Parts: sequence; structure tokens; C-alpha cells
Amino acid sequence: MEINYLDKIRSPQDLKSLSGDKLNTLAEEIRSVLIETVSQNGGHLASNLGVVELTIAIHKVFDSPKDQIVFDVGHQAYTHKLLTGRYEKFSTVRTSGGLTGFTNPDESEHDIFFSGHSTTSISASLGLAQAKLLNGDDNYVVAVIGDGSFTGGMAYEALNNAGKTKSKLIVILNDNKMSISENVGAFASYLAVIRTDPRYFRLKQRTEKALNRIPVIGTRISTRLFNLKTALKNKIYNRSTFFEDIGFRYMGPIDGHNIKQLCQALEGAKIINGPVVLHVITTKGKGYDFAEKMPSEFHGIAKFDIETGEPLSAEKSFSSFFGEALCRIAENDDRICAVTAAMSLGTGLNGFADEFPERFFDVGIAEQHAVTFTSGLAKNGKIPVFAVYSTFLQRAYDQLIHDISLQRSHCIFAVDRAGFVGEDGVTHQGIFDVSFLNAVPNFRIYAPSSFSELENDLKDAVYENDGPVVIRYPRGNEAYIEDMPALKSEFYNIYGDIENAEKVIVTYGRISKNAVEAMKKSENTAVVKLNIIKPISSEAVEAIAGKKKIYFFEEGVRSGGVGENLALSLMENGCKGKFKLIAVDGEFVEQATVEEQLEKYGLDTESMIRIINEVE
Repeated sequence: MEINYLDKIRSPQDLKSLSGDKLNTLAEEIRSVLIETVSQNGGHLASNLGVVELTIAIHKVFDSPKDQIVFDVGHQAYTHKLLTGRYEKFSTVRTSGGLTGFTNPDESEHDIFFSGHSTTSISASLGLAQAKLLNGDDNYVVAVIGDGSFTGGMAYEALNNAGKTKSKLIVILNDNKMSISENVGAFASYLAVIRTDPRYFRLKQRTEKALNRIPVIGTRISTRLFNLKTALKNKIYNRSTFFEDIGFRYMGPIDGHNIKQLCQALEGAKIINGPVVLHVITTKGKGYDFAEKMPSEFHGIAKFDIETGEPLSAEKSFSSFFGEALCRIAENDDRICAVTAAMSLGTGLNGFADEFPERFFDVGIAEQHAVTFTSGLAKNGKIPVFAVYSTFLQRAYDQLIHDISLQRSHCIFAVDRAGFVGEDGVTHQGIFDVSFLNAVPNFRIYAPSSFSELENDLKDAVYENDGPVVIRYPRGNEAYIEDMPALKSEFYNIYGDIENAEKVIVTYGRISKNAVEAMKKSENTAVVKLNIIKPISSEAVEAIAGKKKIYFFEEGVRSGGVGENLALSLMENGCKGKFKLIAVDGEFVEQATVEEQLEKYGLDTESMIRIINEVE
């Protein structure tokens, strides 16, 4: 598509001169760029296509960065990036050194927070708004949050707090799943437009001021009129007054793809003295037929063919294999339940949901609730399996300690996307779970490196354990170690001649394959692959302790990781050899391909060879 307007927008100020058809053409241009770029780089498509007009209207009406805009999760901020001076770099999104796939203050003054997790926007926005009040700053704060994020409790905690304030906070509820019910009809839609007209609010304010000046009865009349209006509105819209009951002014619903109506509604919201909820109805995947029909599959997608909508790579992943393996176990054991926090497709549980709907629980974007909920299932005889990305499990740390470990509940945590996740960037790297779980009693942690190991570990977790278990596995395909016989135990595998080796590589998970390949190209070297990384086997420690040089490679953070725990165990066992730990040390992992990340942190095969053969 020919670009006529987008390439001329260097900041939101350039939007101010555009109106009518020009803004609609701009929306078409943005959709074309989104589809083209995500098809080549991967990323979040459906959510971004749904908020094109809404984002245009926000930047048309507000004055960013003086007015601050906070996108919940941040995976719907691509249009925001395009309108804030990043069009020329947009082709680099999600690539090494390029634009990130989420909001990022290091990129632009228009991005206030790093954002990759859900339900945080209202809390952050309220803090910004209250600080503005204290600073005497008269500008606005706008939080853009999807209806899916309203399944998380943090959003309600923030709303409850915000409703008591006089802050200039505007919460835009982007509703892309709930349709306006049939009994609303054209009349109610018309009234919604009228009620968001700035002239309506100016007249309303003048009327209230005039009534309140009337001695004795003025305030009473004003209150009765407000109660009558609220009752009538609820009757017409068939909605509760939840938002108004906690102190917000509710506006909407508004067509989220009508820029004129959106701008009018936002101007109306600015007139209200206090917090506002503006309810906007959008279509996820708007403008791209495949994304509209299958929004969940185009939520976060790898590279794909624009003409067919098909992904360019269809290899089996750990996630999909996990789902299949869990179904095989559940078929013969009705105690097995599956739990997800709104990620059934991403974690491979969609098949389980179809086969065993009565034992499948999607609790919404509520990881804290999900963890405690699994403990309740376990206490009454079920064996719940909570499939969750590593980055999202960290949101429920208190529940893991208090409601799982302390209770010794037999719950299984299938920790997906463990280790590096590539282009999703700093907010999504699964590098912290081992470290924070190492500090929690009673957990056993498996680290499979192949599909067969994953299925065996899952069976062990179900039938050979009576407490909490974690099985962590990476994004993507298996890293199967071929043509290499090993000495095997439940806790570890040994590759090479461990008895006569002077050097030993110790590792676990996906990078075990790299370690074995490095061993083949090095002299006097063996590999110990840990299958269970908590607890570390005392036999494995004894096998390692006598070696002159020990190299531990860890796809995770150094502090509190398996490598540090092993080093302490070796020291306590009188190990005299030199110990070198290679891991992520005191930093966040920036976006790049997984291969690039492994190389950067010395965890690919060539880096391992170089490190273990360095002359000291």
C-alpha cells in the first residue's frame, strides 16, 4: 500500500492537522505496515490491529508526553510506536538492537514504563496521576487496558484505590470480546454518543452548579436528578453501576473504530473532574481476515505468509508435546486437571480443553489465583497441572511459598518458555524461575532436554511424588542428544569417560546438547547433565568433585541458580578443583534470536569449546 501520511508523522503533534478521511487513510496505512512487519518479524498482531483507530484518537486528543499514556501489557502499542517517531525503525521491531515489541522508556519519552505483564496499567497510571496532583501538573494520565486484563485482581485493587481520588485519570477499557447486547439497539448507541459529547458535560456542569446555588433544596434536587439519570441509564444499557459505585464516571460504550466518535468521547472525558472509565468496543484483528477469524492464533505469532495466514515454521514444540503427553496421562487418570491463566493455546492445553472440558480450568490472567486454586484442587484429591510461562509464574511467588510449599500440596507446575525466549525481550526471558524456586522448600525441579524426557518427567511428577513439582522446558523444539550413550540415573546423565576425564562440563536443559558437542571436540572432558536440578544428587556431586576443572553452564541467572548451589556442595565435599560458572550475571537479557542470546552469554557450542580450552 502506498504511504501518504504515516511517513510524515515524526511526533503526535503532526496528527493535529489531520482530520476526517485523512485519519481513516492513516489507519489503513498503519494496518498495512503492521501486517507486513509482523509477517516478517513475528510479534503480536491481532491485539495491535484492534486498537489502530483508538490509538490515533488518543494521540489526536491528548498531548503526549505531557499527557502520559500507559498501555497495559504493551503488546498493543505498535500503533503508538508508529505515531511517536519510530516509523523509520519499525521494520527492526523484535530484532537484535531494534525496537522492542512492548513499550520501552529507553526508546522514547512517549513510553512511560517497560510493560510486558498484564493488569499493571491502572496502578501505574494512578501513581503517575497522583504525582501530577502533588506537583501541580494539570495534564492527564490515560491507561489503556483490555477486557482480558480485567480478569486479573490487580486491576480491581487499582480501581478501588483510584475511585477515591480526584486525579485526572482516564481508564480506557478496550473491550474486544464482549459485544453490545441486542436489547441495547440503535437508540442506546445513539445515547452513548450524545453522553460523550463535550457539550453534554459542559451543560451538565453548569446545571449542577446552578442547582447547588439554590438554598436548601438545590443540592437535594441535584442528587435526585443524578439518581434518576443513573437508574434510567442502567435500564437502557442493562449494565451495573460498578464503576460509578467505586467513584468513577462511566462513559460508553463507544465504537472503537470510529475515530470521530472516539475523539469526541475523549474530549468529553477530559472535562470531567475526576477519574473516568471510557468503554470502547473494538474487533481484535480488525482489517486482516485471518486475524479477525482466529484472534487467539494471531495474538503472538511467528513469521507467517500474509496470503494464507499460515506460519512459515510448523515444527513441533515443547509446548505442543507437553499438551499431548498430558492428555495421554489424563485419559487413564481422572484425577488429572489442567489449569491455565488465559494461555491455553500458548501452553499447548487447547487439546486438553477439548478432550476433558470438565477438568480444564482457564482462570483468566490471574496467576496468583491460579496457584492457590491448584492447591485447593490438590487438597481434595486431584492432581492439578498448572501450565504457565516462566515469566508469568514469578507473579505468584508469595502463593508458591505460602499456598503450595507450606501446604506440601501435590501440584505440578509445567513451566514453559524456561530460559531464553528470543525476540520477546527483557520482560519475557524465563531466567529467574530456578533462582527464586531454589529458595523455596519442598519443591522438586525437573529440567528435561528432550520430548521423551519431558513425558517421563511428567509421569514421575504425577506418580512418584507427593509434594510440589516443577517441570521446566524451553521455547521451541527439543535439543535431543543423538548417538551418544550415557550413564543414566534418575537425577543425572554422564557422557564420556568420567573416570579418566580431567575436565567436566556440568549443565542442564536445552544447552546440554551444546555441552556434549563441545565435549566431543575437547580432550579429557566429560559431561554431567542434571535431570533433576533441585535437589542436586549427592552422587552427581561426588562424580564431579574429584575433577581438576569444572565448568558449569547455566541458561539462567547466576545468583541463586543451580551453579551456585553446586559450587557450595562441591566446597562442602572438599573439592580442590577450579570451578567456573557461566551464566547471566546481574542484567536483563535484551531481545535477539535465541541463538544470538546463547552466543552472547557463552552458552553455544563454540563458546563452550573456547572457554573449556582456554589456557590459564
